[in-house]
Amino acid sequence: MAANAGNAGLAKVMMPVPDPHPDVFDRQWPLRVADIDRVGRLRFDAATRHIQDIGTDQLRELGYEETHPLWIVRRTMIDLIRPIEFQDMLRLRRWCSGTSNRWCEMRVRIDGKRGGGLMESEAFWININRETQGPARISDDFIEGLRRTTNVDRLRWKPYLTAGSREDAAQIREYPVRVADIDIFDHMNNSVYWTVIEDYLFSTPELQGKPIRVTIEHDAAVALGDKLEIISHVHPPGSTEQFGPELTDRTVTTLTYAVGDETKAVAAIFEL
Repeated sequence: MAANAGNAGLAKVMMPVPDPHPDVFDRQWPLRVADIDRVGRLRFDAATRHIQDIGTDQLRELGYEETHPLWIVRRTMIDLIRPIEFQDMLRLRRWCSGTSNRWCEMRVRIDGKRGGGLMESEAFWININRETQGPARISDDFIEGLRRTTNVDRLRWKPYLTAGSREDAAQIREYPVRVADIDIFDHMNNSVYWTVIEDYLFSTPELQGKPIRVTIEHDAAVALGDKLEIISHVHPPGSTEQFGPELTDRTVTTLTYAVGDETKAVAAIFEL
């Protein structure tokens, strides 16, 4: 049985794919025009939609779509290692890297089969009760299947990020929330948060084309009609102790998603 390969916070080492393994969910589909940026790279928001989609497909194939239909993501970490480019064929492999009674961490590796592109991800998913809208216990048989790829069975939630203040922000800008951004939970879908990352990368040429890690933690939902603002901070090398000792030698950028005084989410971006 494969173990989680590390849990060192923002700089954690993601569990490698246990391949071949009968409980790794493996699917392929083509990279399409709506998923790419102006130079043909698979965008982060599109990759996040694919991560959601393969999760839904796996849930359906395992037979838990009716009993465990609602999940909310608390954190998603994505490494862009090599760009995946237009007209490539995506191979997505999904497996569990940690469990608890009400939540789990799920790894998804996205390979570009033809061009050698690679994105790695891990997401912290909470099972939600339809009636109470709160965390719900995962059934014993479901957990038993998830644990076949990990020995982490007491997964705990620990935030890696804290919100940045307005007073010392490098930039504050409004980010409009559209009707098309709202999902079945009546709040902004997880993938839309990653369009903010794409906007930031477009304005930061020094990060373009480099291997980077992006992490987003969700604190509260963004609703239609909210005045969402993105508060940016750039922490240069030597000032990044709060992100862990592994990151003191590099620049870490944080983006705080705020509505008034309420933090909705926090993102961190740094070079690998």
